[in-house]
Amino acid sequence: MKILICSAITALALPVMAGTAYAQGCSSVYVSATDYDQSRPLTLDAAIARAANASPEVLTAALEAKASSADADQASRWLNPSLSVETENFAGSGSLEGFNAYETTLVVAQTLQLGDKRRLSERAARAEAALASAECSVRSLEAQKLAGELYLELRAAYDMAEVAQASADLASEFSGVVQRRVDAGASAPPELLRARAEAAALQAVADGARGQVEAKGLALASVWGSPEIDFVLSGTAEIVTDPAGGSAQPDSGVHPSLAAAKAGATARSAATDRARAGAWPDITVSAGVRRFEDTGDSAFLAGVSVPLPVFDRNQDATRAAGLRTQSAELSAQTVEARLRAEQASLAAQVRAAKSRLQRLEGEALPLAEEAYTAAAEGYRVGKFDLTATLDARRSLIETRAAVIDARLALQTYTLRLRALIGAAPFEGEIQ
Repeated sequence: MKILICSAITALALPVMAGTAYAQGCSSVYVSATDYDQSRPLTLDAAIARAANASPEVLTAALEAKASSADADQASRWLNPSLSVETENFAGSGSLEGFNAYETTLVVAQTLQLGDKRRLSERAARAEAALASAECSVRSLEAQKLAGELYLELRAAYDMAEVAQASADLASEFSGVVQRRVDAGASAPPELLRARAEAAALQAVADGARGQVEAKGLALASVWGSPEIDFVLSGTAEIVTDPAGGSAQPDSGVHPSLAAAKAGATARSAATDRARAGAWPDITVSAGVRRFEDTGDSAFLAGVSVPLPVFDRNQDATRAAGLRTQSAELSAQTVEARLRAEQASLAAQVRAAKSRLQRLEGEALPLAEEAYTAAAEGYRVGKFDLTATLDARRSLIETRAAVIDARLALQTYTLRLRALIGAAPFEGEIQ
């Protein structure tokens, strides 16, 4: 398992760049992710940037955005002219027998789109390309958030593994105390068996915790498409700070979800204009030359063909496109409202998680450590029984685990809030 974590913990405040860090589209996404330097320790920022640049879902969406741009280029092109050659009045009967009186006509025809269809078609295709690019940004932000959360879970899993191993070591050490008391006749032999059973159970928990570290590492690597753990972790555990105390306002105009919703509304509006232009019939103009074989004379031809919009004036397609435009506009309004509600919810969750962590670290953990130390010493000198000591140790282990869980919750909520308002490290690039 290719994971290396040092136990040093230092605070690393992340700068706030609300509303400025979102990438515009996916033009900066690498199609190949082979440039990542695996020898450099993976930090939270690097994990998020690597997900943005190498996630298979993001790369797929980026290619689709490029394909949509190519579709827009295609929509801007003129229709091709047509060339036709016709031969008439040959191999008949009477005076038309053989090829003495046949006529040959060469015609070039060009269809002209009325109602500004070509420009409106290109505009609609460009809007679809912008929508594809915005949707790619949504995919990118989702991949970044997933990588960030999995990174924090990996850190927490490692901390939990350390706590589990320390608890197992503590139980093993305490078994020695019980052994000495049993040897001295101060405790009954079953107490030693109980202490050893507790130590073995805690060691099993530690073994399982190490497996969780590997599982979390594999889950993180899979975000950028790696089938194995291809990174080492930084020796510094970053602290994701609360941007402006949770009061920073998101620039809703650049949030990928809302940008995609607005791009969808623009695309539907452009499609409506294109459908409305479909009421105009296209005309085909033609010009050519005809040769009369029996006289050797030639003559020019000209013609105009116009379909009659009697039964179909594209009115139903126009109405359908208009309804979809209304739906897209409503969706954009809904997304904006939900983003603001989500920010308020996350800010509240950050405050609650911070209060919980402070209470656990500042009060519960020191008291639990003091209680176990006193209980272990009291058992050693014969003042307390084994049950009280084991209960105190169990309480200490649970409190340490609760601190890790509270820290993970605070970090996760803060990370989500930063992603919502566009604060660092969203969106970065591999350095």
